Amino acid sequence: MSLAEWLAFVERQHAKSIDLGLDRVRAVSQALGQRQTCPVILVGGTNGKGSTCAMLERILLSAGYRVGLYTSPHLLRYNERVRIDGQAVGDEALCQGFARVEAARAATKVSHGGTPLTYFEFGTLCAWEVFATQPLDVIILEVGLGGRLDATNIYEPDAAIVTGIDLDHMDYLGPTREHIGFEKAGIFRTGRPAICGDADPPQRLIEHAQSIGADLQVIGRDFGFERQEGQWQFRGRRGKRSSLAFPALRGEEQFGNASGVLAALDELRDRLPVAMQDIRRGLAEVELTARFQVLPGRPSVVLDVAHNPQAARVLADNLGGSYHPVTWAVFGMLRDKDIAGVVQALKHRIDRWLPVTLDGPRAATAAELAATLVAAGVSGPLATFPSPVAAFAYAREQASEDDRIIVFGSFLTVADVMRTLGRVAA
Repeated sequence: MSLAEWLAFVERQHAKSIDLGLDRVRAVSQALGQRQTCPVILVGGTNGKGSTCAMLERILLSAGYRVGLYTSPHLLRYNERVRIDGQAVGDEALCQGFARVEAARAATKVSHGGTPLTYFEFGTLCAWEVFATQPLDVIILEVGLGGRLDATNIYEPDAAIVTGIDLDHMDYLGPTREHIGFEKAGIFRTGRPAICGDADPPQRLIEHAQSIGADLQVIGRDFGFERQEGQWQFRGRRGKRSSLAFPALRGEEQFGNASGVLAALDELRDRLPVAMQDIRRGLAEVELTARFQVLPGRPSVVLDVAHNPQAARVLADNLGGSYHPVTWAVFGMLRDKDIAGVVQALKHRIDRWLPVTLDGPRAATAAELAATLVAAGVSGPLATFPSPVAAFAYAREQASEDDRIIVFGSFLTVADVMRTLGRVAA
């Protein structure tokens, strides 16, 4: 089958898009004979996972290591999820991986009750199969949802990083930060580095790390950073690293993400030593699509996949860093997100809202988004649009050269506009 056919097949294998639990995916992994032959770094958190993974990958590549990286979701092509040495793998490698996973799944079906794998579980096992064909020095895995019961957690991390923790996916992870923090802490391991990039971590995260004997390090307490003129300094258990280049990714939060990366790499220095020049080069060259990505040209266009209140607050801070007469927002989200919280975080940074309807049953309609905006005090009536592309075309027609257009919300919102612009994810 082609990759498109495999993806269609995989999507049909489970009645639910999300079915948290490790028993099914672990059984198929064991049937595949999967084993770990190099260090694994597991990255979880509400926001900042993608940036952290990207910085880890670029620094380790700069140091000359062969790196496998698994992330989700993708923007334009499924291949973006599985990278080797900084490049998305080809269709053939993924098709071969899916074929091996399906053969193992079929072989274990009877003895494990016939419960199929979800799309994400299938993809996680496939990514590992692709990595197993290469002599890699390190594998970086981004948690899909939560941590404790996420498919990536069947693998044993040599270091685990949890970035910022906030309210998101409450239907699956629980109603409070304490519940969510416990789920995130599930990726920690006894005696292994457990890096927390949240300066105010939930108590349940701390208690879980202590109860299993993980080597917990919290930003602001055990490691941190100092921003200086034109450079910054990291301090950690192993000392300081000075004269560091600003991360190429935009936003003040990237100093915290970069600090978590360096804290983890310090703990892995015996197996994955990196020189100062590798760190400086990696931070200067790192790229990540649609995380406050500013496109060249006028009017200015910013792409950002902020889709929860914490990410929206970060986006609002980043938008405050420069002045534009009018900021337009192409805005599309899924119905199960905290839409009101996102609007509240950004309503004072955006002048003209352009709510859109996304494809799919989970999507909020443009009319629903407009109603939420009006309820939050945004002046109406608001024009609504059948797609992000339609709203973006309208914004381009109406905006002056000095204005700014923000495309944000769901990955689907940004991806739709990216296709129009002809831009491929990094």
